[in-house]
Amino acid sequence: MYCCFGDANLFHVEHKDFGWHLAAHIEEGSAYRYSHCLFLSFSTFAAMFPEYDVIVVGAGHAGCEAAAAAANMGSKVLLVTMNMQTIAQMSCNPAMGGIAKGQIVREIDALGGYSGIVSDKSTIQFRMLNKSKGPGMWSPRSQNDRMLFATTWREMLEQTPNVDFWQDMVKGLIVSRGTITGVVTGMGQEIMGKCVVLTNGTFLNGVIHIGEKQFGGGRIGEKGATGITEQLVEMGFESARLKTGTPPRIDGRSLDYTKMEVQEGDEEVVGFSYLPVEKIKPKDQRCCWVTYTSPEVHEILRTGFEQSPMYQGRIKGSGPRYCPSIEDKISRFADRDRHQLFVEPEGWNTVEIYVNGFSTSLPEDVQYKALKMVPGFENCKFFRPGYAIEYDYFPPTQLKFTLETKLIRNLFFAGQINGTTGYEEAACQGLMAGINAARNAKDQEPVVLQRSDAYIGVLIDDLINKGTDEPYRMFTSRAEFRTLLRQDNADFRLTQLGHDIGLASDERLRLMKDKKEEVNRVKTILAGFSIDQEMAAQLLQDNNNSPLNEKTRAIKLLLRPGIGIKDMIAAIPTLGEAIGNADPLVLEQAEIQVKYDVYIEKEQELVTKMSALEGLMIPETFNYEKLTSMSTEARQKLNKIKPRTLGQASRISGVNPSDVQILMVYMGR
Repeated sequence: MYCCFGDANLFHVEHKDFGWHLAAHIEEGSAYRYSHCLFLSFSTFAAMFPEYDVIVVGAGHAGCEAAAAAANMGSKVLLVTMNMQTIAQMSCNPAMGGIAKGQIVREIDALGGYSGIVSDKSTIQFRMLNKSKGPGMWSPRSQNDRMLFATTWREMLEQTPNVDFWQDMVKGLIVSRGTITGVVTGMGQEIMGKCVVLTNGTFLNGVIHIGEKQFGGGRIGEKGATGITEQLVEMGFESARLKTGTPPRIDGRSLDYTKMEVQEGDEEVVGFSYLPVEKIKPKDQRCCWVTYTSPEVHEILRTGFEQSPMYQGRIKGSGPRYCPSIEDKISRFADRDRHQLFVEPEGWNTVEIYVNGFSTSLPEDVQYKALKMVPGFENCKFFRPGYAIEYDYFPPTQLKFTLETKLIRNLFFAGQINGTTGYEEAACQGLMAGINAARNAKDQEPVVLQRSDAYIGVLIDDLINKGTDEPYRMFTSRAEFRTLLRQDNADFRLTQLGHDIGLASDERLRLMKDKKEEVNRVKTILAGFSIDQEMAAQLLQDNNNSPLNEKTRAIKLLLRPGIGIKDMIAAIPTLGEAIGNADPLVLEQAEIQVKYDVYIEKEQELVTKMSALEGLMIPETFNYEKLTSMSTEARQKLNKIKPRTLGQASRISGVNPSDVQILMVYMGR
């Protein structure tokens, strides 16, 4: 039944009936020679690896969210990673959130994902960005302890029922009749699963560049992954290359912080999660600092351009437009004599510093000489240099809105494999891929978020309809309905859905409903509370408002510029007594709903109009070639993407409003 052949260092085992194959390497000098090896039977491996509902390949931010979501929805999940010690590693900056990204983290949390909880538990500094603008622009951001973040993620996964782990590289996929049925690992195991989610990050044929040096790797010190790209291309997928980078890491003990601008955290820490997760106390936050490059720094950097892999053409992939390398900055913005650098600690118990804004792939000596010219860095010591990494991705127009591939059933892509950049963009894709993989495994209807539902819906819609030839990053400007998609109301928008699909807990739903009731109670009190001239005189004077001519309701007074609900409660004690001891977030939510009611209503009207097009379904078999009055580009794009609705068709790059009208006419016929 079994046969063995080979020399003293290599043995092979084959099962003649099943065609099963195992290869293992025995170290030279080992006491275990091939004649003494313990052979595992096929049934042993079958017991080790039962058929899973969902196999997740890769344990970065996308993979972790995918595994957690699918498992929490009742699926049996296997998370396969090349290194169990790097689960949820923050490969680049030790931070979560930021402009539009913070909204995504809150949406993940509202649906029942883990990123918000992990971020809150590992925060060392918290800031709400864009507070000087309208609430549609407010974006939470946390500085995190890199090691604590990863440790917390792993602990939460290990405490999640239905999640198994396996350390190995996945080198191939098992496909039968156009449907994924499992994966093949580097050690030769065939692991069967109903659905597979690929979240390979920067590891697919990854190449690291530092000056004229280049070597394979998915991250510094870690090997890349091979085999998957080549197999998918053979199956008909289109692949391409992208590039990203990271800055040097510095010994914080070697820096002079007195020469930098200090950057404190917020006096009130809101955090990300809507659950009552214990958050960092404002007084305990760690500082960050700001410093700047100079013309002298730029001149030193230019001396390395001849050895730059980017300028010498060794890097073929496009880099991130909105997070360029320092050499790209001084070339694109040659008129600027300085660029801002954020000096960010990597955690509570480490001296390692992340130099945000100094991403580079220039030679190490050039990086070192240039940084020593930056104020505060005169005596800096490197932990490791910055580098660029080039990797394979698959243009996301090859996906459905569920993130399932169009070519292979039950195969999902999430994260940088789809051309995105950033932890948050990856995590939300992983969440949605995990949700839909779990539902596919149970033959349930998919879950798709619309552009008016969430930033997550905007991101996926952009990827599917427009594709990307550079790393995609989310911005508030990408969303048409920013006033609706605020960071403060993600729970109102998404928690009911998360609970309905079995992801968000009963506790989440109860907290959301309680909060909504409290907000409505406060608004009712404001609408009925009467304020006279004397009660409001000092408040209006302090805020440069004209005095009242007659009694008015508190809700109308709140519409005055510069007047906030907390100001009103402080100035009018009887109003405070009527409202009672309300949570600050409830007061903030009530104030936003009152002040922006007109804008919210207008956006809702636009959503209703847009929904009319979204409701007009296009048959999957529709023949676009017969639309000869439509432009050739439009026909090609429609044939390639095969939109589900007229609304989706209208958002495809290269499809004009007139093309949509033509399509409507033919569908009517």
